[in-house]
Amino acid sequence: MKTPILKLIFIGLMTAPAAWAAPGAVKPPTVQVYKDPACGCCTAWIKHLQANGFQVVAHDTNDVAAHKQRLGVPFGVGSCHTAEVGGYVVEGHVPAQDIRRLLSERPRVRGLVVPGMPMGSPGMEGERKDAFDVLLIDRDGSTRQYARY
Repeated sequence: MKTPILKLIFIGLMTAPAAWAAPGAVKPPTVQVYKDPACGCCTAWIKHLQANGFQVVAHDTNDVAAHKQRLGVPFGVGSCHTAEVGGYVVEGHVPAQDIRRLLSERPRVRGLVVPGMPMGSPGMEGERKDAFDVLLIDRDGSTRQYARY
């Protein structure tokens, strides 16, 4: 019985970008991205979000760390860019589908993080694909697994 439910969830996640793009559809909130002006992988991650139906406003800054601190990214789990969307922080190369899931579920957390810059994550595509976790950042700054790739 679980299989049909999982299929419906999968179909819903896969068709969400198309639904957001449909005329008259509710658009997802705009993603505000704070990044170094010279960072190519940040630009590639932004393109990943745009390809998945998100509107993005990029803010080039030489002090991304200030935004990490302002948004409550715990020390030691940072990455090269920091974003905010719908009241949540999104740190690093988080896949669009996990952001969409977060915005749908609306848990009482600070947001999501992919620590570091794992090869194969969105914006870090290449010949190698490393396993990586997407972590929830709880309100107390602790983290726990949200998704695994």
